Amino acid sequence: MILSVDNIEFSYRNKIVLKNIKFKVKRGEVVSILGMNGAGKSTLLKCINRILKPKRGTILVDGFNLNQLDEKGVARNIAYVPQNVTGNNISVFDAVLLGRKPYIKWDVSNKDLEITGKILKLMHLEEYALRNANELSGGELQKVIIARALVQEPKILLLDEPANNLDLKNQMEVMKIIKDISKTQNIASVVVMHDLNLALRFSDKFIMLKDGMIHSEGNSGIINSENIKDVYNVDAYVDHYKGIPVVVLA
Repeated sequence: MILSVDNIEFSYRNKIVLKNIKFKVKRGEVVSILGMNGAGKSTLLKCINRILKPKRGTILVDGFNLNQLDEKGVARNIAYVPQNVTGNNISVFDAVLLGRKPYIKWDVSNKDLEITGKILKLMHLEEYALRNANELSGGELQKVIIARALVQEPKILLLDEPANNLDLKNQMEVMKIIKDISKTQNIASVVVMHDLNLALRFSDKFIMLKDGMIHSEGNSGIINSENIKDVYNVDAYVDHYKGIPVVVLA
């Protein structure tokens, strides 16, 4: 397992936000973290990336205790895309190149430049390379931030609502890229999602949170009427269209 989360607990002051969180992720897997607002999804990602320090529990990355890695070690293993992003007054190329920072010693290498160009092409951002990041739309900027995470060449990719601010076409494009890169580069992607249908289409595994605890975990079979009712308090059923599972509100 590339990622092992064991009995994580986190509190804000005296309020428990995460409790007894335990799961494992394999290389090549896309895992969706699901649940209502306030269930602890974003907090969980921040704990895995060591932005927040859990009150107790252990996180192993490729067998190494996360707490034993220095900042550069964390950055070389884990890339994180937050929910809300802002642009900087630099070119898109330079904004993406910043993701190579954990590997740069004295100066940018040809390898750093090559990887940046490759990811820009992969994300269909070549035509934006020389534009100022501050001039981009919210959706365009979201793709730039994901590209910056990918140039880190991480073992684990953490994404907090990566389809946020994207139109339907770009949602599908970005999620397909995440799925393809997870498989071809053999990395684990842990994705916080609100759209159950998008999650079902592109994820291998699902973790449903409720009140800071794991309500259910497994393959697409756990996305069913009973669990949706328990977690989201809405009536829904799962149908299939051309072999693709679709959640329909009742």
